[in-house]
Amino acid sequence: MTDFSDAISVATSGMKAQANRLRHVSENIANTDTPGYRRKAITFEEVVNLGRPTGAVEAGRLRLDQSELKQVFDPAHPLADDTGYYDGSNVNLLIEIADAREAQRSYEANLKMFDQVRQMSSALMDLLRR
Repeated sequence: MTDFSDAISVATSGMKAQANRLRHVSENIANTDTPGYRRKAITFEEVVNLGRPTGAVEAGRLRLDQSELKQVFDPAHPLADDTGYYDGSNVNLLIEIADAREAQRSYEANLKMFDQVRQMSSALMDLLRR
C-alpha cells in the first residue's frame, strides 16, 4: 500500500505546486497596468526525505523578474517625470497566458494520476476482499 500512498503524495504535491504557480500568474495578470510592478516567477524544488528524493515537488523561492520596466509616456500621470515618462510593469500577457495554460495542464495531469491511483487501490481492495 505504501507505493499507492507515495504516488498519491507525489500527485498531490504536483497539484499544490501548480495551484501556487497559477496564483502568482493571476497576480501578474492583475497587476499588468500597475506602475513599477515586477513580474513574479516561482521555481519548483524536489522534496528530499532523509537524503532520498521522494519524487514530490514543492514551491521554491519566489523571484521577481529583473528585466527592464516598460517606459510609459503619459505626462498627466502623477508618477511621470519631467519628460512625461513613468515606469510601467514588466508583465507580458502572452507569457502569463502561456504559463497559466501550462500550469492548468500540469494540474490536470496530476489530478488524473491521483484519480488513477485511487481507482487502482480501490480495485486492489476489492480483489483482496474476495
